[in-house]
Amino acid sequence: MTEPKWAHDTERGRYYTDPAGGPDLISVTNVLSTSVHKPALVPWGAGLVADAVIADPVVVARRARTEPSALRKELVAVPRQYTERAQNLGTRIHNRAQADVLGVPYAADPEVEPYARQLARWFRLWRVDLANDVEAVETTVMHRARGYAGTGDLWVWLPTGRFRRRQLWLVDYKTSANKPADTVYDEQPLQLAALRHAPEWLLPDDTTEPAPRVHRTALLNLRRGSHRFIEVPSGRRVFRAFLGALATARYLHTAPGSYPTVVPPWAPGASERKAA
Repeated sequence: MTEPKWAHDTERGRYYTDPAGGPDLISVTNVLSTSVHKPALVPWGAGLVADAVIADPVVVARRARTEPSALRKELVAVPRQYTERAQNLGTRIHNRAQADVLGVPYAADPEVEPYARQLARWFRLWRVDLANDVEAVETTVMHRARGYAGTGDLWVWLPTGRFRRRQLWLVDYKTSANKPADTVYDEQPLQLAALRHAPEWLLPDDTTEPAPRVHRTALLNLRRGSHRFIEVPSGRRVFRAFLGALATARYLHTAPGSYPTVVPPWAPGASERKAA
């Protein structure tokens, strides 16, 4: 995950500060993390723990006898540590992509280089002129009326319209070390719909202007040895689905942490509880 200028983490997940002084805006990824069920996460985490045990069963068995509490703590942390490493790599790949598009230097990073080569291959395949075809990179969009914000990876003009007419695509990079290049998760169209339908984007001087009309949206799945450009829907129907997730996230983030216990009026101490 990248670190946009106005984004900040809270106990309820990522929010954006409105530079104009309005209420904080919940991030698009925070909405989806809060509201979208991901049933594959539990078996995925269990698989990582199982792999850790299988990789060194003798040591694990010995520690299970001598220091079970410490071993349990380490095994429980395995999925989180894996996720943090993956997020760190994803951030570095996004930073490299931004540097490549803008033509600015980037420190050597051997782990990132295979993904950068795939991005460069995609630009060559589509004959993208970085100076003339790229509309924006790593730009924050805002929907103040709906109360959310998010940051898109790439707005680029491609010759995909009738008679090769140029169309503006909103493209989101997705990176993984082991997922197939054709992987698409259910929430990803909602993410792109939210970004596409946000009416303003934030400029470098912290002012806003109307966001350009996006014609189509896609994922650019980058892998070490391949890539896949996958168009996903982001029209009004998908946007309405995102708004439902937004309403759920807003409710969950403001729900009380506890609720009153109801007792019969004749129970001992009921009058005192009612008065309290």
